[in-house]
Amino acid sequence: MDKILRIDMGAEGGPKATVVPIGEYSGLGGRALTSAIVAKEIPPMCHPLSAENKLVISPGLLSGTASAMSGRISVGSKSPLTGGIKESNAGGQPSQVLARLGYAAIVLEGKPNSDDIYKIFINKDDVTIVSDNSLKMLGNYGAVERMKAEYGHKIACISIGQAGEMRLPAASVAFTDTELRPTRHAGRGGTGAVMGSKGVKIIVLDDTGMTIRQPKDPERFKEADKRWITGLQSHGVTGQALPTYGTNVLTNIINEAGGYPTYNFKEGRFAGAAKISGEVEADLETKRGGLATHGCHRGCVIRCSGIYNDKDGHYLTKQPEYETVWAHGGECGIDDMDTIAMFDFLEDDIGLDTIETGVTIGVAMEAGLLKFGDGEGAINLVKEVGKGTPLGRIIGSGAAVTGKVLGVERVPVVKGQALPAYDPRAVQGIGVTYATSPMGADHTAGYAVATNILGVGGTVDPLKPAGQVQLSRDLQIATAFIDSVGMCIFTAFAILDQPETFQALLDLINACYGTEMTAADTVEYGKKVLKMERDFNARAGFTKEQDRLPSFFRSQPVAPHNVTFEVNDEELDQVFNW
Repeated sequence: MDKILRIDMGAEGGPKATVVPIGEYSGLGGRALTSAIVAKEIPPMCHPLSAENKLVISPGLLSGTASAMSGRISVGSKSPLTGGIKESNAGGQPSQVLARLGYAAIVLEGKPNSDDIYKIFINKDDVTIVSDNSLKMLGNYGAVERMKAEYGHKIACISIGQAGEMRLPAASVAFTDTELRPTRHAGRGGTGAVMGSKGVKIIVLDDTGMTIRQPKDPERFKEADKRWITGLQSHGVTGQALPTYGTNVLTNIINEAGGYPTYNFKEGRFAGAAKISGEVEADLETKRGGLATHGCHRGCVIRCSGIYNDKDGHYLTKQPEYETVWAHGGECGIDDMDTIAMFDFLEDDIGLDTIETGVTIGVAMEAGLLKFGDGEGAINLVKEVGKGTPLGRIIGSGAAVTGKVLGVERVPVVKGQALPAYDPRAVQGIGVTYATSPMGADHTAGYAVATNILGVGGTVDPLKPAGQVQLSRDLQIATAFIDSVGMCIFTAFAILDQPETFQALLDLINACYGTEMTAADTVEYGKKVLKMERDFNARAGFTKEQDRLPSFFRSQPVAPHNVTFEVNDEELDQVFNW
């Protein structure tokens, strides 16, 4: 991956593609590369939907190799939702395909001066950019079906749905899975709206004729990959819980811990949680002829996804993940799996972040627009987004905007981005991550739940402030590195508990690149990424005041523990003082 594909959508005479050497960005991949390009090349004060913003799509450092779990892809830009830097990542096939085509990144620049929308086709020989207005306002599923008919089934696609075309701040970027379905999404922060502002509907990748990326030291790489896989498969979370029940295995666990945000973060337990648990979901999938265990990309050995069929045994959606189930379950008071699975399908098709959308509906319920538990009414709200009605555009703009429009006081957002599926009062470490991550509220930025609740990597009492800043700091640094390598974040469970598995990851990188990276080097790498991101945000006008949770988390205790968020502002300001 020694080159970058730059596509100027506003070039004179029409969009123009240019291939350039990776140059000064050498050694960077995934999140590190997207954040480096955003931080260096985008004016921090620009409008996120302007020609000055860019959309950067980058596979990880190990993507395209034979290494297990290396299929994550990062999408970066200035965020229409937060106004700061954004990196959102996803699984699926495109990361592997793009890497095997030799590209460290695709950078979409400029902006068309017409309302045409474009499809981009990339293979080993050429880059073709063609306007295709027949794709306008198609959902992701429909757009991908058109590409399959045109280019065949040996492709991978990156696309946006109606929400991205309408440039709504909750819009996602979709990536196809192994069945060529647009089910894996870079959901957070509105990157789909940036792609829409560039006039790009879909990018089709075809690596026919390309081989798997070869490491500098093939034997060392092969041996390290065996140890890597052994470590992942021997860990209780990555080898047993996730493959058996998917990420939704967390529903009963977090609910029991009293950290399951319910009725727009009013309570910490949901009476209907058992009905929408991972155990129930997996059983339904199996009984209906779907799959309870499935990988989102080739080379996945954790296989935490699945195939969810409807009551008649027909495909409906991929296995809804824990955060999706929560966002439309406990957050909205809905305890029916089929209803939640329909949300998942609709939002994948329309191209919406499921977390942002679920929290937004919870805020709308708080406002009295519909009652908590009204699944049908909530589904209709999502359909309004797809239709582009005025109400739909408000909902598609996210929780912060919806809360302002509807006059709601309790709006759970940081930097304009909705909080995910863990209450920061009952899981104080994740509250530190929510408050301080450069990305806005994001559980994956430093998954303190692992240690606070699951006891992975040690133990820190989730209900007390002691130790939470150090925990979040260390995890944010480690995550920035993992996101850059292209590894699934779930590999962190084994890495935290098994020193030999972490060493296997280092050996994979070193065998691939002919380097001698150490554990200390990974820490410096993660710090470098976070420093770039925080510097961009500072230049965009962010101060320490943006590194705060909404005040109700300090003033309103949450049942059943009746605790508030207790990590004080002075401690929050120390997170990045390393």
